[in-house]
Amino acid sequence: MEFDRELISNGNPMEAVVGFSRAVRVGPFIAVGGTAPVGADGKTVGVGDVAAQTRQCIEIIKAALEQAGSGLHDVVRTRIILTDINNWKAAIDVRKDYFRDVRPVDTIMAIDRFVNPEWLIEIEADAVIADWAG
Repeated sequence: MEFDRELISNGNPMEAVVGFSRAVRVGPFIAVGGTAPVGADGKTVGVGDVAAQTRQCIEIIKAALEQAGSGLHDVVRTRIILTDINNWKAAIDVRKDYFRDVRPVDTIMAIDRFVNPEWLIEIEADAVIADWAG
């Protein structure tokens, strides 16, 4: 069985420069890459506020999934990447508002910093379209 590969863009000019996509769909599987808390104006949303940044990341992921013909209901894995592990509870409190019933698996980790030092969090997500007919 062969699947088409669909690249999902959110219009970020860095996609072409760096060679990445917001998400990639292959058949029923969708991978959403590290999603930063960036607004439509290209500026960081919620500087200093991990909850606001978490919400922005998930909303960007939601839009990418919907563009790929899916939604948050199909998410099977999230990865929460923080610059300060002590922010895990504030991030998870927002995450559970979106995923309380879906209950995907999750990984929480901390790193030294992101490309933009205003970012406190990035989130990755994987989804599988459960009712995919091919």
